[in-house]
Amino acid sequence: MARTKKNRLIQMAPNFNGFKPQGLHHKCSSQVLINFEEYEALKLCDYELYTQAEAATLMNVSRPTFTRIYESVRRKVAKAFIEGSQIVFDGGNVDVVRWYRCSECDISFTLTDELNQHCPLCKSKSITLNS
Repeated sequence: MARTKKNRLIQMAPNFNGFKPQGLHHKCSSQVLINFEEYEALKLCDYELYTQAEAATLMNVSRPTFTRIYESVRRKVAKAFIEGSQIVFDGGNVDVVRWYRCSECDISFTLTDELNQHCPLCKSKSITLNS
């Protein structure tokens, strides 16, 4: 019996649904599905320039598991580029970090203590949960 997948920790889900190729003369019916943990792995390594070990820690997975996720998403992106396929973001086994925004100083932050809710910069209690 296979072990159940542990949820991966992601900082923020993408705020868009995917990408469509431009300039195709025919309608492309194929789609490449990228789940949120793959999106996060690509973002951490290729956009934010973390090492795989650092990114694995941020996602709360082992480094070998992170490497498998990262290789999978890179193959999918390459396939979409070469074949002119649409990229669609789809669920996955993830837990999203809760981000808050301060109404006073307009910064985004996470809370380590959910009971003591105030802005870490200006100490304002006027904070809202980002959606």
